[in-house]
Amino acid sequence: MNNAYSITAAELAARGFDDLPEELNSAKHMIYSSPATLDYNSPGAKGFGVKRAGLAIPGSVMLLVAPGCCGRNTALLNELGYSERFFYLMLDDTDIVTGRYLKKIPQACAELLEECETKPSAVVICITCVDALLGTDMERVCRACADKTGVPTIPAYMYALTREKRLPPMALVRKSVYSLLRPQKRVSTACNLLGYFSALEDGCEIYDLLRSAGIKMIGEIGRCQTFEEYSALSKANFNLVLNAEARHAAQDMQERLGIPFIELTRLFRLDKIRNQYRLLGQALGVTFDDSEYYQTALESVERIQDKYGNVKIAVGECLNADSFELALALTEYGCTVPEIYGTVGERNFVFIKKLAEVSPNTRIYSNLSPSMLGYRRDCELDAALGNDAMYYHRDLPGIGFQDEAQPFGYRGVTLLFERLSAALEGTG
Repeated sequence: MNNAYSITAAELAARGFDDLPEELNSAKHMIYSSPATLDYNSPGAKGFGVKRAGLAIPGSVMLLVAPGCCGRNTALLNELGYSERFFYLMLDDTDIVTGRYLKKIPQACAELLEECETKPSAVVICITCVDALLGTDMERVCRACADKTGVPTIPAYMYALTREKRLPPMALVRKSVYSLLRPQKRVSTACNLLGYFSALEDGCEIYDLLRSAGIKMIGEIGRCQTFEEYSALSKANFNLVLNAEARHAAQDMQERLGIPFIELTRLFRLDKIRNQYRLLGQALGVTFDDSEYYQTALESVERIQDKYGNVKIAVGECLNADSFELALALTEYGCTVPEIYGTVGERNFVFIKKLAEVSPNTRIYSNLSPSMLGYRRDCELDAALGNDAMYYHRDLPGIGFQDEAQPFGYRGVTLLFERLSAALEGTG
């Protein structure tokens, strides 16, 4: 019997975002950190959480200021090759009660620099919910550290408590990693892609489309190997924001560096992708010819439709997509999405309302709800998308779709359906 809480898309859309059920609001209940969602729920468990993201600046090192319980999940970073870039200032109970550790941080920065074979480009101080609760002025602490060491020092806020606020940790850390850029003469044929800490998938059409518009330099922090390459990002004539969590960083770069930005969204509906590129072309004064990429993506969708017909798919949130937009796209392509495991936010509620029109009985679950301990499948499914959905349905074909190389645009659709087809065929 399935005892996990869920609500249909139609029921949720009728209630509206301001009347979310308590089970879908993690601030209203204890948070269930299930094995299905550790990479999503924990800021440091997998992927680019706050800690790894803070080290996106080439040549930087990080000082984690935290009690032992917050630092225990950092071992994975060592496995990924970050062991020589990571240092700890562990806090005891007295430190936390008195706040005396704040005076230790500058000295800790000086000591970690002595351990480095080469002078770091920057020190990133990662702090946790302890400082969120204490209201620590981390900007001031970072200035004190920079004064003592002569090395630029910036904060990274690993505040799980603010995950669903206006500026969640991953939005704040994006601002931090670009904060060391300084004004330079801008180059008219240069732009940056903001949004992800790893680069877009090499085959993404956005590179060809931008070059066809006369853009010769396309900067991405995920492709910067040296601090000099990182510094060159401030030469861009404009930024393309590909993830809403980078909007705050783009606004800061506009104010400090005079670099305007255009915002795009990762989508999986072909007509919306085409319209987005049309609008981008208008902003740049060109007309993009995207017909080749559109057709390739369309054919990847049609191959599954022709071979499998109505595929019933469970969609999770531990993947490189917005689970609700992706579910809407799959439904429009002729698939059925009986279940979604996702976090409902103000940005993606618009997709829920549209999903309610075309698939009103789709059930929405919260991975963070303790009731998921009682989840049992009680619907017919053919496949699972996302590492969390694959955890719940380990007997079904599925794809994680969570590689570090980021999918975007038509290329994202093509990759998704090619991999889904391989999984259904048993070759993926």
